[in-house]
Amino acid sequence: MNQNSFLVHRSLRWVLLALLLLLGSVWQASAQSRTVLLLQIEGPVTPAMANYFERGIRAAEERGAEAVLIVFNTPGGSVEITQEIVRTIRAARVPVIVYVSPRGAQAASAGSVITVAAHAAGMAPETVIGAASPVGGGGEDLGETIARKVIEDLKAQMRALTERRGPEAMALAEQMIEEARAVNAREALAVGLIDAVADSVPDLLAQLDGLTVEVAGEEVRLQTAVANTQPFAMSALEQVLHALANPLLISILLAIGVQAILIELSNPGGWVAGFIGVLCLGLAAYGLGQLPVNWLGLGLIAIAIVLFIAEVFATNHGALGITGAVTMLIGLLVLFNSPGSPEFARISIPGAIGVSLFTAAFFIFLATKAVQAQRRQPTTGAEALVGMTGPVRRPSSPETNKPPYEGMALINGELWRVQSETPLQKGEVVEVTAVSGFTLHVRRKEMWGRN
Repeated sequence: MNQNSFLVHRSLRWVLLALLLLLGSVWQASAQSRTVLLLQIEGPVTPAMANYFERGIRAAEERGAEAVLIVFNTPGGSVEITQEIVRTIRAARVPVIVYVSPRGAQAASAGSVITVAAHAAGMAPETVIGAASPVGGGGEDLGETIARKVIEDLKAQMRALTERRGPEAMALAEQMIEEARAVNAREALAVGLIDAVADSVPDLLAQLDGLTVEVAGEEVRLQTAVANTQPFAMSALEQVLHALANPLLISILLAIGVQAILIELSNPGGWVAGFIGVLCLGLAAYGLGQLPVNWLGLGLIAIAIVLFIAEVFATNHGALGITGAVTMLIGLLVLFNSPGSPEFARISIPGAIGVSLFTAAFFIFLATKAVQAQRRQPTTGAEALVGMTGPVRRPSSPETNKPPYEGMALINGELWRVQSETPLQKGEVVEVTAVSGFTLHVRRKEMWGRN
């Protein structure tokens, strides 16, 4: 090999090396540009959850993200809201991945429908999916005819969502609706209901890399192994509205709202108490609309409130307050803990007792203050003069030989016409016993003190 050939070969090697480095940097830049938008939420299926998912998917589409990853743990919720979420996922123009996590989490009831609606799905070990049999708005079993209609509708939807996953996955999905069957992560993976069992988000994205999914009628190959996850948080309003699906919080809002409204009615003219009361009752009503509740319980709570208000005006204080507290406790338990109510819609017995006692204590406190106000000595007007003392400035007339004896006394810094059952002597101290127009009825301080 001559010198020229050697130089040519060496130049070619440098050119090839430069091309490889260039291609590597381009590939790395392309990988780094891929992002997976990460949404995380826990709790029952609520309108706030639906809005959060929709915002996240729209944001991913606008940013050109590789996928949307929803990490959630839910006991279920409303069928209507679930179907709204399913429509949002299926209409997405970006792959949507659902990951049931952490360990011990569940995608129960409505959560199982959302999971299988995703373009790809994974579960953490020791998680559960299923038990999707529909129930009524109060947590009760549906009537036979209505139940059959709802069940068949959900089964058809589940078949459509799991058709791509094979007959075993379809059969399991139907059993979740028909028989309320639930399975763990390994069992779900074994029949193809999900795509992976992963210990963490990076593990899931690595396992799903290369998976082909159908998005908006087109096949898309996931490239998630080297994608960056970008958190997408709930807005403050969504967090508040989602938190309202909590029976204990709803109970507290009801108690505070009623008490604030009563304060406003008893002391009209302000607006702070009234505003707080209306706001709390409005938030409580919104929360009740998200949960399967028994509305008979709300009627019992209304009766309890009437009893509390009556306690304020009662003469024998205590009985109505205690009755109201017991009625409110029963009302809260009926409202949230009726037979068939799902676990997430139930209030703990200590929580219900605490809210009832707090509300009763507040109304009894108001009643006590009202009684004290009625018994308190007036501090303004002529009646406030009763009990005051002062010296006689002008004695009664010597010609007067029978009561009432009239004179003038300095009371509270002013001269008043006074009458007494005994003769009035100048300089003696008298005490006001009653007021009659501009005349004060007095008695000798010394005589009254001896009696």
